[in-house]
Amino acid sequence: MMNKLLNRLVKHIDGFLMSCLIITIVVALCVLYSASGQSMGKISNQLINITVALSLMWIAANIPPQILERIALPAYALGVLLLISVALFGEISHGARRWLHIGVAKIQPSELMKIAVPLLLAWYFARRESAATFKDHAIGAVLLAIPVGLIMKQPDLGTSLMIAASGFYVLFLAGLSWRLLIGAAASVAIMAPILWTMLHDYQRRRIEILFDPYQDPLGAGYHTIQASIALGSGGLAGKGWLNGTQSQLDFLPERTTDFIFAVFGEEFGLLGNVLLILLFTIIIGRGLVIAAQAQGTFSRLLAGSITLTFFTYVFVNIGMVSGILPVVGVPLPLISYGGTSLVTLLVGFGILMSIHTHKKLVTS
Repeated sequence: MMNKLLNRLVKHIDGFLMSCLIITIVVALCVLYSASGQSMGKISNQLINITVALSLMWIAANIPPQILERIALPAYALGVLLLISVALFGEISHGARRWLHIGVAKIQPSELMKIAVPLLLAWYFARRESAATFKDHAIGAVLLAIPVGLIMKQPDLGTSLMIAASGFYVLFLAGLSWRLLIGAAASVAIMAPILWTMLHDYQRRRIEILFDPYQDPLGAGYHTIQASIALGSGGLAGKGWLNGTQSQLDFLPERTTDFIFAVFGEEFGLLGNVLLILLFTIIIGRGLVIAAQAQGTFSRLLAGSITLTFFTYVFVNIGMVSGILPVVGVPLPLISYGGTSLVTLLVGFGILMSIHTHKKLVTS
């Protein structure tokens, strides 16, 4: 009886992917314990976040792709409606309007769009798989631009970039031609001076700091400088767990969230960084295998977008902490402290598992 119940509970869980996720989460808890100054309160809160996220991942893994396809349009419409509500009635905090009060709860609708946007675009192109035209890709780009534009106005550059990436990957996997990509890149380059004026002052400042953080070492460049010191001081093997001076002596800002990779690099060194990146690579590789084996255009596009968006999270955060990309407020996936991003990521992995395990059920 117990075996039957257990088999039913894990029926739609991909064992290999789940093992990699659990290993990453355990590593995250160890790093968080050090980065937070051995705060058991932080660990307890993150364990709650992990429990909620894993529960939602299990629910997502048990929802067949056919049902996900049906709810794609309503989920997108609801998300856009909530984003418009944020623009009109949202709560302003730290100069940004990102949160919306609904009854006794406070939600951040932009997080919903990380799943809703690739869902909708995968649904849209699944209906045009025989011959997706330039017009189809233009409509897809407009559907993507609406939520991205609303989120950029909040302003929330990091989240808008992640959603833009998730949608772009669907467009690309749906057959977006290289001519259009090159043309779009050239257009962006030509319009760069205009786009520069449209950025907020703090966003322009972050790009300027990328090229010379020492022009403002105690202000906008402080994060980048301290992260570089932490990564460099870790050397080959690191200073050891709980022994990172930049984090333990409180020099490193945002060390439990956006800059937690600097804590990891200081304590575990280059070898630790390589192993962590290898673990991320294995997760990404498994996701790409699931996407390649997916049945139907919808499942293939959705699985590919989820996997490549996870890659983008990793690349942008590590690039940001290493000083090769501007600081844009993107957490290190599965490692940084916080529940919102963790829930979105694990729901995405739950969808990947659903695509994989329900495929096997159909073919058996």
